[in-house]
Amino acid sequence: MPAMDPYLVRVAPQAHAYVQPDGGWCLNNAGVVSDGATTLLVDTAATERRARLLREAVVGQGLPLPRTLVNTHHHGDHTYGNGVFAPEATVVAHETCRSEQLAAGHQLHLVWPDTEYGEVPVVAPSVTYSERMTVHVGDVEVRVVHPGPAHTTGDSIVHLPGQGVVFTGDLVFQGGTPFIFNGSLAGSLRALAVLRSLDAEVVVPGHGPVTDPSAFDATERYLRFVDDVAREGHAKGLGPLEAARGADLGAFAGLQESERLVANLHRAYAELDGRPEGAELDPLLVFGDMMAFNGGRPVACHA
Repeated sequence: MPAMDPYLVRVAPQAHAYVQPDGGWCLNNAGVVSDGATTLLVDTAATERRARLLREAVVGQGLPLPRTLVNTHHHGDHTYGNGVFAPEATVVAHETCRSEQLAAGHQLHLVWPDTEYGEVPVVAPSVTYSERMTVHVGDVEVRVVHPGPAHTTGDSIVHLPGQGVVFTGDLVFQGGTPFIFNGSLAGSLRALAVLRSLDAEVVVPGHGPVTDPSAFDATERYLRFVDDVAREGHAKGLGPLEAARGADLGAFAGLQESERLVANLHRAYAELDGRPEGAELDPLLVFGDMMAFNGGRPVACHA
């Protein structure tokens, strides 16, 4: 199998991670939980073609197609493929995820208009929750937990307590730069505390290879770095782009999508200015600043 092909990896007796290398923009992970008679899916993919590959991977394992689909948040790389599984699968998410998805519509089309998305109707969650809910896949208990505003304001953590597995959504990017443009810096740090409290041994990030709880510490170190850069730049009267250009990435220079630092600083600045966590930021300004930080090159969708 070529290194860039998506693959399924068994992470517990009744759970698989579906990993799409290299985990960059628009290449997310999904999860498959099944007892052989009933299947639950965690997230889909950014294009119809990739969602159909995910569907084929489920069938290829001899598993039934999902009756339940949990979206960890509203971003299109995790939700555009919902239509490949609905209406046979009921889409479940946090109540804010539903409103965010309906408001965002085909947001990836606006950022990356040249990507071949295929038929990707907006299929919003039909079942929502506010704080936590439990779904049973046969004897497998699946806990869906809202950590508060973090990557977005409608995030869900999917925890399999009996399997020792947690699907983090984009609260964790393994090998990639965290991205809190739609969420909260302070909330992302609180979400890491929630993740640690679950005591899961296997961590399936939203992007990148399957990992372990050390990913929480790595994510926290980066977020603390963002906080330090933001406080220093804000105090000096520098804009987020200026502060990002003057920052020494140091240990984080090897992370993919380093231009996300600019977006993260916009979020951190908003919180330093006293704006509410998750307050809407100007996407044209923020993505324009990321492109400027990237040497004038647009950020690339790899789907």
